[in-house]
Amino acid sequence: MKNDSVLRNRYVDQYQDIYGENLYLSSIDSVKNKISTIKGGSELTAFYHLIKECENCSLGESPSDFNFGVGNTNSKIVFIAESKGTLDDEKSNSLTGESGQLFDKILSAIKLSREDVYISNILKYLPSKNSNDKLSEIKICESHFKQQLQIINPELIVALGENAGNKLLNIDESISALNRKVHDFEGIDLLVTYHPEAILKNPTLKQPTWEDFKKIRDNYLN
Repeated sequence: MKNDSVLRNRYVDQYQDIYGENLYLSSIDSVKNKISTIKGGSELTAFYHLIKECENCSLGESPSDFNFGVGNTNSKIVFIAESKGTLDDEKSNSLTGESGQLFDKILSAIKLSREDVYISNILKYLPSKNSNDKLSEIKICESHFKQQLQIINPELIVALGENAGNKLLNIDESISALNRKVHDFEGIDLLVTYHPEAILKNPTLKQPTWEDFKKIRDNYLN
């Protein structure tokens, strides 16, 4: 179909812009076929299939490590964590368990739920504890992330935690310096707040976090 062909060629062109003539995919024909059979021709679904096939880095060791994002793709608000986990910590950063329950309560306080927002990560794969990931490999994941944001086109990005905020802004600041300000990321408003895991460890962070979410409610939900 015409729309499928346009969609397919658009993302093949995007990959060539990033990697040149080297398309780091298991089989470009298989990816084209996957895209051409996607029901509805969703841009984000097509992009999901493309980057899931990317073999240009060693970040992911199995398909279960892949973390594209979840939630309402039409949301005005996207929440970002650095990755599903870290090299030094087996604990998931994907807002599950107590951390996830607290996140849900905070959303509920401003009349939102996970169905109303989109949640993603900068890195699309969970690095292994023994991984020696190269900066160039991480940069590729970051370029995927930026393209994902262009497709979703939110009004606000909320970075959960100091690491996520610093990586998005390409700086090295404490969260107290990043917090309570509206930053700019590729023309999109960016707010850096505390990760629910940090609040569980330090309950005094509840108040500044609530101030951030009131700002979200008052400026982006009306």
